[in-house]
Amino acid sequence: MTDRITIQVCADDPISEAGVISLLRPRPEIRLYDGADDPAVTVVTADISDPAGYQLLRTAQHSGSSRLVLLVSRLLDHQLSLAAECGAAGIMWRASVDSDRLVRMIQTVATGDGHLPPDLQTRLLHLLGQLHGIEHGLGIRRVAEREIDVLRLVAEGYDTPEIALKLSFSERTIKNVLHAFITRHHLRNRSHAVAFALRKGLI
Repeated sequence: MTDRITIQVCADDPISEAGVISLLRPRPEIRLYDGADDPAVTVVTADISDPAGYQLLRTAQHSGSSRLVLLVSRLLDHQLSLAAECGAAGIMWRASVDSDRLVRMIQTVATGDGHLPPDLQTRLLHLLGQLHGIEHGLGIRRVAEREIDVLRLVAEGYDTPEIALKLSFSERTIKNVLHAFITRHHLRNRSHAVAFALRKGLI
């Protein structure tokens, strides 16, 4: 078939990658990327709350001109924003993935359109509304109360285990909150994040 869509699959674990490939390999609409020609769509299966998963999505974004599809198990609001910033044109919950749905989404994304589950459409519109209003008022993106609490404690000299104990979160959650804030505002590290927050009057 001359109109088959060339697909590259990337995942943060080999089992997930093999699973997606096994769904797509038999489909006559799909050609799996073999290095001969550039992929039209890259399907990324990753937990972007984890720095390694987020880096995988960023790498896919910068590796070529293909459109991005993201398969995820969950997305918090700030992670949805990060996925959009990374150029994810299609997002699908991993629990709802089957061969037909995935191929339809790939075809939609390959034509230049986007695809989001209805619940994510509502959340993204809400986030964009908040972002639009705050950008015109403060000139910065929305900062969640949890981020402010974490940054304030970092500024006071507490380390990750101490912050987790004080806020009753896991250490991983604290790291994810800081990672999201640093990434979203294009900062270098925790010290830069604290300096930025102080300069903007957030803490």
